[in-house]
Amino acid sequence: MSLRVAMLSVHTSPLHQPGTGDAGGMNVYMVELSRALAEQGAEVDLFTRCRGEGRPALVDLAPGVRVRHLHAGPRQALPKEAMPDLVVPFSLALLKERRRYDLVHSHYWLSGQAGRIASVGWRIPLVHTAHTLAKVKNAALAAGDTPEPELRIRGEHQVVGAADRLIANTADEAEALRSLYGAEPPRTEVVRPGVDLRTFGPGDGRAAARARLGLPADAFVPLYAGRIQPLKGPDVLVRAVAELLAMAPDLRRRLLVPVVGGHSGATRQGSAWQLAAELGVTDVLRPCPPVPQERLADWYRAADVLVVPSRSESFGLVALEAQACGTPVLAAAVGGLPTAVWDGVTGMLVRGHDPVEYARRLLWLAAHRQARTTMGEAAVRHARGMSWRASAARTIEVYEAALGEAGSSGARGGAGAAARSCPGGPSLLEEREGRTTSLASLLV
Repeated sequence: MSLRVAMLSVHTSPLHQPGTGDAGGMNVYMVELSRALAEQGAEVDLFTRCRGEGRPALVDLAPGVRVRHLHAGPRQALPKEAMPDLVVPFSLALLKERRRYDLVHSHYWLSGQAGRIASVGWRIPLVHTAHTLAKVKNAALAAGDTPEPELRIRGEHQVVGAADRLIANTADEAEALRSLYGAEPPRTEVVRPGVDLRTFGPGDGRAAARARLGLPADAFVPLYAGRIQPLKGPDVLVRAVAELLAMAPDLRRRLLVPVVGGHSGATRQGSAWQLAAELGVTDVLRPCPPVPQERLADWYRAADVLVVPSRSESFGLVALEAQACGTPVLAAAVGGLPTAVWDGVTGMLVRGHDPVEYARRLLWLAAHRQARTTMGEAAVRHARGMSWRASAARTIEVYEAALGEAGSSGARGGAGAAARSCPGGPSLLEEREGRTTSLASLLV
């Protein structure tokens, strides 16, 4: 019998367009990993909350992969800040499912809370991927940005304590889980994300991609692709463009900076563009809405360089996607980006977020076409070594380790997890009930 996996995503659907709202790299990760797992014989059901968008209760995403919509709270889009109150309704709806699963794989801390409940209720192991961590994000806040709340930090501690296995994107993330959240090294595994090489590749080249997008053939095109929120550093890019034009005013004639993505969360809709107006660079910026993956690949191919000035980034899938398309990357040396980008070979890494440093590197790239070409060729080779097939194979190893440990202990998953200490105070379920008691007793 094939491995049956219940994959959880409470606050965002795998079907949502990346670059809009709360949808981003995690959505791509879940979809591509699930497809690759199914190609290796697993069956994956992706559970998410029904938002009343007219989608059926069950959507076949790919052979062996289904998206299942659960009724939990209002059938409408809600801000991420409202999601903690819906964890318990989501979990109870999940436990009503009659299909049996071998393990639960949760994504992001909210899903991890639901995974804790499902793991105990179904008596199967819990595997958790954090994607982002509140303590890491709070240590790298932009000026004026809102810190992640204590509720999330406490919830992350609980999930780390409860999970049978934790999957980190990089060794740095694994270290953060251990040093900041007390994760046990034997239960913390590193699985690098991959890139969809069927969608992202050099294709028919830069000139053809620019023709399809209506971009000038001779323009210098630094691209930004992602959600427009302080954490992603669009303000760093805008300021760097202003510094670049101060260094090389003549470059203005052929500079074009597409910004492909939508605003996220509580970000003010006009914040990046207001800053651009204040700095006098709106004429070289081109706002573009989020696009499907196939169209995004054309934007990568058309660009001379992808700029990723994030303040925190668990991995940075866009950097890997761009490199697969033959485009070098200029990125912040944070989180997983030093893993995704080979500094000096497939792109450049910048320590810190000084716009002048980004401008200097952009100026160098604008002046050295052959270097861009050489980096782009190396980037393709680098990206080809990171496939979702390899990620899925490694993930299955983690699943098997969790299942083997549960079987050898005579327990099924959640029983072992519940016995471990979960620091951080009462769970969301316990807080909702207004008392502190064992999670298992609430599920009887």
